[in-house]
Amino acid sequence: MPHDLHYDELRSQIKGLIDYVRQNNAIEPSVFEKYNVKRGLRNKNGTGVLVGMTRISDVNGYTIEDGKKIPIKGQLRYRGIPIDDLVNGFINEERYGYEEVAYLLLFGLLPTEKSLLHFNQLLSQRRNFPATFKEDVILKTPSRNVMNKLQSIILALYTYDDNPDDVSLDKLLAQAIDLIAKVPLMLAYAYQAKRHYFDNKSLILHQPLIEGGTAENILHLIRPDSHFTRQEAEILDLLLCVQADHGGGNNSAFATHVVSSSGTDTYSAICAAIGSLKGPRHGGANQRVHHMMEDIKGHVKDWKNEKELRAYIEKIIAGEAYDRSGLVYGMGHAVYTMTDPRAELLKEKARALAEKTNHVAEYELITDLARLTQDILRERKGDDYHICANVDLYTGIIYDMLGIDEDLFTPLFAAARMVGWCAHRMEQVMDSKIMRPAYVYVPNNNLTYLPIADRTGITQA
Repeated sequence: MPHDLHYDELRSQIKGLIDYVRQNNAIEPSVFEKYNVKRGLRNKNGTGVLVGMTRISDVNGYTIEDGKKIPIKGQLRYRGIPIDDLVNGFINEERYGYEEVAYLLLFGLLPTEKSLLHFNQLLSQRRNFPATFKEDVILKTPSRNVMNKLQSIILALYTYDDNPDDVSLDKLLAQAIDLIAKVPLMLAYAYQAKRHYFDNKSLILHQPLIEGGTAENILHLIRPDSHFTRQEAEILDLLLCVQADHGGGNNSAFATHVVSSSGTDTYSAICAAIGSLKGPRHGGANQRVHHMMEDIKGHVKDWKNEKELRAYIEKIIAGEAYDRSGLVYGMGHAVYTMTDPRAELLKEKARALAEKTNHVAEYELITDLARLTQDILRERKGDDYHICANVDLYTGIIYDMLGIDEDLFTPLFAAARMVGWCAHRMEQVMDSKIMRPAYVYVPNNNLTYLPIADRTGITQA
């Protein structure tokens, strides 16, 4: 068990310095407007500031007419192909789709049967760790958080790479395939180590399935008995497919572009992306949805009583319930307005799994939550206001139905997005231009240098 850093004592010692941090760093929103700086890289109408170009995927939820956003049905395209077409294609042919999606995102074309078989073989060959890596890197230094452990595992791989700083295209692709193949093992072993060393559970480690795909290997590796059904693997595979990429402007993809533009190594760039995804305003939002749903279940006695449920949702929106943020997690998106295509695809499959696993009541609670939230906000903001259920609203219940712990919610998102990050990294390295945006310097006081003996009025504690 690793020793804690015990920050409480240090925090008490620096208590008197916190006011200086607040006073000398906070910038009011009005200052951004004064200098026409796009706060959060967002335009006034909520659209994203254009900072780059990508051929990998596209996200669209509105059109712009005369400077005004016009809501449309959400669209997600991988290499120009609508996500619906991809998903319906492999579902109708009763195939798993994630490896096909990964091939498409990396190489920019759909694989033939022969090329997909070869790609799957490459992944299967790389589903292993160097000798003693599992013991030395994962089991000897467990973490309470699987996302942070993913970062340390990936950084450790740098040491085992014979030329980790090579940024030639063939090396980047080789590293990409290796990371995509290994990420199921990373998250599974990090999760099992966390359960063993911090939750006092038995340590159960399985070897990967040689013939299994990504979704099958994840379920096999995280479950003590390694058993899973075809339906379970199919819905996890679908979830991985719809989360594989989401344009160049999402926070973690953008982080990948920024860090990669410096010329750094793959392992450092991917760790930056993971750090971004962990945040509750990005990939970590799926945990917020899960917590909120548990809170609703605890406070609404009759889930089918629409009046009671609506009253509690109104409390959440008013900032009087749950975390007092006024947000209904799982509702709304930075780009999508009318619909989130990922949520629409998951919604149908989630219903079928709910019927199979006796979770229909929970599923209907989620759909009622989405509908009532839309009704409440339209009543308050007008009929022109659009808000949709996003992908995070359905991932939580899917994970619950699959018996997957909350510890793995965001790591599974990272497993899905690994291919997107690697594709964006290769795209950025080929551009070979470092990102260096400008900031406006706005000092809040006019300091002049004084000899240390002449400085007064500064309290250190």
